[in-house]
Amino acid sequence: MAEIKTTASRIVYENRWMRVREDAIERQDGSPGIYGVVEKTDFAVIVPLDNGLIHLVEQLRYPVQGCYWELPQGSWEDAPGTDPLELARAELREETGLTAATMTHVGHLYECYGYSTQGYHIYLAQELQAGEAQRDETEQDMVSRAFPVEEVLAMITEGAIKDSATVAALGMLRLKGLL
Repeated sequence: MAEIKTTASRIVYENRWMRVREDAIERQDGSPGIYGVVEKTDFAVIVPLDNGLIHLVEQLRYPVQGCYWELPQGSWEDAPGTDPLELARAELREETGLTAATMTHVGHLYECYGYSTQGYHIYLAQELQAGEAQRDETEQDMVSRAFPVEEVLAMITEGAIKDSATVAALGMLRLKGLL
């Protein structure tokens, strides 16, 4: 692997959810450069699957000014060291009201490692029990609904589902024979 040496680093922006830093670097041939790096806490993506149905959530995604269906997912910025399984169980309950008797870790991927440190753990949630969602103030507009697996896959191919973590998680399940 080619070596890149960090010669300087500075925080250019920070809030509760992320930190953006700019690193001055030196490449293997000695030429200088910069990297902008978004530091974000890892998150969990949950695939709630029960009786041929996948539970999705829909909410406004402000940066792209649209409402989209996606798998339940989230992070705890205030507790970055949280066990991913604990996070997945809590996010599932918070966003959908569902609890799962079985949670299977399917894998870990990076969201966009060309500019961000953020990754995510994928969990398959099965043997679901319904309850009441416990959404926070940022999820006021969120709705949850179950769809047949084939309809969810069609929503991806038709462009109704645009969330890359959702598409990747379902693809991972398919590749591992879990969906």
